[in-house]
Amino acid sequence: MIRIAIPNKGTLSGPAAQMLREAGYRQRTDDRDLVCRDEPNGVEFFYLRPRDIATYVRSGDLDLGVTGRDLLVDAGNPARELLDLDFGGATFRFAARPETLSTLDDLAGRRIATAYPGVVERYLDEHGVKADLIRLDGAVENAVHLGVADVIADVVATGATLRQAGLVPVGEPILISSAVLVGRDAAPDHGPIAQLIRRLHGVLVARRYVMLAYDVRADLLERASALTPGIESPTISPLHREGWVAVQAMVRHADVHRIMDELYDLGARAILVTNIHACRL
Repeated sequence: MIRIAIPNKGTLSGPAAQMLREAGYRQRTDDRDLVCRDEPNGVEFFYLRPRDIATYVRSGDLDLGVTGRDLLVDAGNPARELLDLDFGGATFRFAARPETLSTLDDLAGRRIATAYPGVVERYLDEHGVKADLIRLDGAVENAVHLGVADVIADVVATGATLRQAGLVPVGEPILISSAVLVGRDAAPDHGPIAQLIRRLHGVLVARRYVMLAYDVRADLLERASALTPGIESPTISPLHREGWVAVQAMVRHADVHRIMDELYDLGARAILVTNIHACRL
């Protein structure tokens, strides 16, 4: 039985559990439960503090874990990223008063306040910048106003909180984060672990794609197939109606209405869209 950690609380908790349910794994029914055994699939889930998950995985006490890339980096990269799960997105940036700095070079010698020192240290090391890190816990927007720091490094979404503090984002993003599946370097790449990764990948594909089916004249098939190439190629079936074929192909959910309009203008008819609940590619 493999042991997997997922976030007990926070923004990653609910989406992580939902994704695992979609992948066919049992999840806890009471938020107070800290362990859930899925006997048929040979998995035991542990609900832990997100910041601790990578450390548990690296130590070998757990086989896999779901955490944020920001937390993985902040912990000193103690585990290996196996799969981007495409939720819980966050962008980390530097921010300061407009007159303080305008380029990365201006960071040298500055006091930088952050709740993610590991993330900032890695970025500064990669760019050869020496600065003083002020480690704070939680929101850091007031650090400049209070004189604790010259610059902050934090998650930036709309920038509204920064503007309220008189700050503006500076330079390129430090890190673009999302939820990731992590594992140990020595973790086996077969059996239940490979199965779980394959299932989660299937969920990701099912969320991003839909199945598009339509009828089209055979002489228009090449042009229609160019609009719907599918993952590998479209499935073509002859219709009882002479000179027509039925086509099925997976298309990106975000593009489906544009493609349907273009197919209709081309002459395709009976255009139907079906959600994909699971797949293996």
